[in-house]
Amino acid sequence: MKIFIYISFVIFILTSCGKNREIKIIAKNAATGTPYSGLSFRVMSSKTGMNGEKYRTEASGELNANGEAIVSIKQKTGRTYSVIVNEASNSCYNKQITQYFDSKYDVDGVFTFEFAECAYFKLSIANLNCGGQTDIMKFRSRYSYTDWESWSSNRLGCYTLNSTEYLKVNAGWRIYETSVTRSSGTTIIKDSIYVSPNSYTDFQINY
Repeated sequence: MKIFIYISFVIFILTSCGKNREIKIIAKNAATGTPYSGLSFRVMSSKTGMNGEKYRTEASGELNANGEAIVSIKQKTGRTYSVIVNEASNSCYNKQITQYFDSKYDVDGVFTFEFAECAYFKLSIANLNCGGQTDIMKFRSRYSYTDWESWSSNRLGCYTLNSTEYLKVNAGWRIYETSVTRSSGTTIIKDSIYVSPNSYTDFQINY
């Protein structure tokens, strides 16, 4: 019985002490790759108990001039750990505002946060070579730092769109892929435009 108590005590000491783990936090502008300095960060841990989830701040601070911070904490078993970086001002995009230990965002202890500023964008579309009601057009878009969005619905015939309002969007390279089907076959058109932060940009899809 004494041996069992001793072993249990040793296991308790080992698990409660935890292990030292050093992590690196990086924040950058997704559109330009430049670092975001001065953003505040927190390393949090949580544990589910009898009274629900309990949270604790393990470390906090600000990112340096290179948009980085190196943090060493005592990681204990039975607790969930996360890294949080406060979103940059005028941000319309963040890759993942909260990132967890041992998730896909934990790349050998490096946690990278990406932000992009806001801009304003207006899209117009015109079928300049209309072959009739059998013309079919659809498009999709992405940024240089994002995946493709879903294809739009089909635009049929001699389609024209003249937008009157600017939409709030991410800054950076906006890439378009347009599929045009006519009696002669299907053509894929690719185009891109750089959308500057806080700017008003007009873009025309002609097909």
